[in-house]
Amino acid sequence: GEGNPIDQIVARHHASSDIKPTELADPSTLIRRVSLDLTGLPPDPGHLAEFIADPSPQAYGRLVDRLLASPAYGERMAWDWLDAARYADSNGYQGDNERTMWPWRDWAVRAFNENLPFDEFTIYQIAGDLLPEATFEQRLATGFLRNHAINGEGGRIAEENRVDYVMDMTETVGTVWLGLTLNCSRCHDHKFDPIAQREYYQLSAYFNQSPVDGGGGSAQTPPVLAAPDAAQKQELQDIAKQMDAVEAKLAARHEALAKGAPPEASESTWATLAPSRLQAVTQELAPQPDNSILAGGANPENDTYTVEARTDIGRIASVKLEALMHPSMTSGGLARSDSGNFVLTDFDITLQRGGAAAGVKLEIANAQATFEQGGHKVGNTFDGDPKSGWAVWEGRQIDRGHAAVFRLKEPVQAGAGSVLTFVLRHGSPHSQHNLGRFRLSVSADQDAPLQSPGQGDRLIAELTAERDGLSKRRDEINKRAPKVMVMADRDNPRQTYILDKGIYSKRLDEVQMGTPEALPPMPDDAPRNRLGLAKWLVSDENPLTARVAVNRFWQMFFGVGLVKTPEDLGTQGETPPMQDLLDHLAVEFREGGWDTKALVRMIITSDAYKRSSQSDLYADDPDNRLLARGPRFRMPSWRLRDQARAASALLVDKVGGSPVTTYQPAGVWEEASFGKKNSTRGSGDALYRRSIYTYWRRIIAPPAFFDNSNRSVCSVQP
Repeated sequence: GEGNPIDQIVARHHASSDIKPTELADPSTLIRRVSLDLTGLPPDPGHLAEFIADPSPQAYGRLVDRLLASPAYGERMAWDWLDAARYADSNGYQGDNERTMWPWRDWAVRAFNENLPFDEFTIYQIAGDLLPEATFEQRLATGFLRNHAINGEGGRIAEENRVDYVMDMTETVGTVWLGLTLNCSRCHDHKFDPIAQREYYQLSAYFNQSPVDGGGGSAQTPPVLAAPDAAQKQELQDIAKQMDAVEAKLAARHEALAKGAPPEASESTWATLAPSRLQAVTQELAPQPDNSILAGGANPENDTYTVEARTDIGRIASVKLEALMHPSMTSGGLARSDSGNFVLTDFDITLQRGGAAAGVKLEIANAQATFEQGGHKVGNTFDGDPKSGWAVWEGRQIDRGHAAVFRLKEPVQAGAGSVLTFVLRHGSPHSQHNLGRFRLSVSADQDAPLQSPGQGDRLIAELTAERDGLSKRRDEINKRAPKVMVMADRDNPRQTYILDKGIYSKRLDEVQMGTPEALPPMPDDAPRNRLGLAKWLVSDENPLTARVAVNRFWQMFFGVGLVKTPEDLGTQGETPPMQDLLDHLAVEFREGGWDTKALVRMIITSDAYKRSSQSDLYADDPDNRLLARGPRFRMPSWRLRDQARAASALLVDKVGGSPVTTYQPAGVWEEASFGKKNSTRGSGDALYRRSIYTYWRRIIAPPAFFDNSNRSVCSVQP
């Protein structure tokens, strides 16, 4: 429209070539065109009548804004992104095992609907896991890179698979964000573009740090992320609220007991110690309201704790150590180890009586624990062996607290102003098995009873049982939740080599991470990892990303990009007839905050888009490269299917969720998989959901989408 920079640039081209553009399309044509382009669906009859009856100049703008705000917009925009991301619901190859990547697909739909800035959209998908304190959504977004096919065939060499996956990620990023045919450089220096083979492998080094080993035993090769569905998320939120309430009650009760409140139905003679000094070699120890001690911060392989506590108790005969559960531990367990288990290898006690110059080590006669894991007996904590210790794993994720009582050889007299010093060492070879939350108590009774945490008080016991039940429910939900393959980097960097002719086993020179020299360099202070690469891609200095993205968005609405080779903006790609228009839109996109909806709105509200497609220029300009008429091209099969559903009032507009196996000829999966995969058609409303939710078996794409890419590799061509 008037003032739209697209039309100003296009008008200059028309004036220089004496081209007369067509008039604007009539309202009924225009609303159908823009509705299909922005949502993939025909206009609602009510909106159609309202638009046709509204003669105001603002009517079209209001229509566009309503369509951009529709949940269907994200579904439409995501379709092309799924092709670029080679998204499918199975792994491909002969085995073609199933995978659950659909939560990533739903993330992409949300990102478009929420208008996530394209630079963040880029960074999240390439390196969301490397962002500081990465959120669930940022980690989930990295599923983009893990959408590649996975070869699970027997006899396939794992390292060959792994290298293939790295190459796939490298070339996908090169196509999607740089518009370069990087795959030409797998085997040799690029014959046309200034990309050397060495630079290809330098770029691949960013993705070569994945812990994926290429083994084909699992359809969901780690690293994976649990991604609960909507119902599971709601249940987890409810459980979290209930657990917070229970934890608050527990803390209040422990605090009351510490202040001398009488225990309920308890004959315990234990006195809880309030720590006066806390120290750990690596972690941070923090006192809690219930006099327990919580370890946090770094999570080292091994750690040693020193705890000082003042006491006025007259006599000490027994010491109790409670290992307590906490939400910050693995699955709410007792430590930040893989199972939530700990291994305490040494437990030393020293008493310094009031006024004494030095402390006296207290000798332990024997100990008793609520549970001992096999040979990991509680007696190992004072046997002089720095590697043996006490552990409490019961063959499942840790789901309850434990306690141990250490009985002294001889009761000792303490008295006013006495200080007890405890040293707890975790020196086992099991990584990160350091106590997470614990509490210390003393008793004058040599036969003081052993109790599980909270057992000495009825209210605490009830609250603990309630919390444990909630924790178990939470773990069961997380176990059932879909697992999405996501990105992570190895702790120990993997070396990257140039590969002779791209053959995985023929290593040549070693290379370091780097970007093509023909493009602006990465800043010296940028991190040498995927996060540094992602930020470089969307930096102001990089000329390609905005141009490549703008070109594909234009292609979505005109059928052909300003550069008709969207996968190749190199020397063998097309020189755009309207170079100045591509330049302007790329700068507007970047300097406008990478606002995708604003870019789309600018394109959709231009006269170049709104013109009638009726023209006598078809013979001279069949692809409408001169933009003298409105876009006119065949609807893709997925949109034909959605239009039919909508026109027949059968469309179910539920957004997101697991994929649906819909109508297809009998035997299609069976024939493609040697009878190993059988198709069971969905039922009810599921059959009438949008095409984007159709189950996509990679070995044989849904037959209804006959003109679509098969999603074996990245595709950005319509």
